Amino acid sequence: MKRRHRLEDEAEINITPMLDIVFIMLIFFIVTTSFVKEKGLEVSRPTNAPPKEIQQDKGPIVIRISASSLISVKGRVLEPGAVQANLEREKAEKPTSPLIVAAHPEADTESLVTILDAAKAVGIESVSVATSSQ
Repeated sequence: MKRRHRLEDEAEINITPMLDIVFIMLIFFIVTTSFVKEKGLEVSRPTNAPPKEIQQDKGPIVIRISASSLISVKGRVLEPGAVQANLEREKAEKPTSPLIVAAHPEADTESLVTILDAAKAVGIESVSVATSSQ
């Protein structure tokens, strides 16, 4: 007896279950992936534009914080409650001048925060913090 091979008798590969598993794995990996947004600081890079002209008679408003956390403006020692009033007077004299806080590295942070709060209350927008050895 001779067997006849028909095309219908040939085995076929059914790939539907394999596709189902691939799609389920794809969905699993998409759902379990964590998207992390890293936080950082914005840095303004220097440009090739010519430097802005600074009026020499104005100058910045400078407040110093000593190692013992004493706040001084123009050589006068201030109480923490008098900082805002002195900043208002300085801003009235120099309305567009920036504020520079020269703090000693060993000074308390509370003094710095007092000055920054007073500057915000007065409306000084440009505030820089520097360290000083005095």
